[in-house]
Amino acid sequence: MEYKRYGAKILIRLDPGDEVIESLKTVCREEKVTMGVINGIGAIDRAVVGLFNPDEKKYYSTEIKKHLEITALAGNVTTMDGEVYIHAHATLADIETNAFGGHLNEADVSCTSEIIIDAFEGQVDREKSEKIGLNLLKF
Repeated sequence: MEYKRYGAKILIRLDPGDEVIESLKTVCREEKVTMGVINGIGAIDRAVVGLFNPDEKKYYSTEIKKHLEITALAGNVTTMDGEVYIHAHATLADIETNAFGGHLNEADVSCTSEIIIDAFEGQVDREKSEKIGLNLLKF
């Protein structure tokens, strides 16, 4: 992984074997980003995507192991319990142009990934909502 900061924007290049979410957390810790917007693209060969079922208050995750393009990565950076919190969703496409998507829990880079974090001042924490079952923004 390599990255460079340009004012409030951080351009990140992930390399084969880098894990997307952990890499984003590392950059945010190193650059002291506590709030921001994430977007990116890339090529991966493994992903864990999830869907939250509000009726059950439970996440369901699916691991996909094959060559995929990240056609859209979108998310945000906040904090929870004093730690960087990455909330990201992705749409992934395979060689047959089938699309998969959901909450991105993990993704292993196969070739490269290009991600931008647009950092801004401030800090918003998250707190677990027992009513909903998710970690919600706490202003």
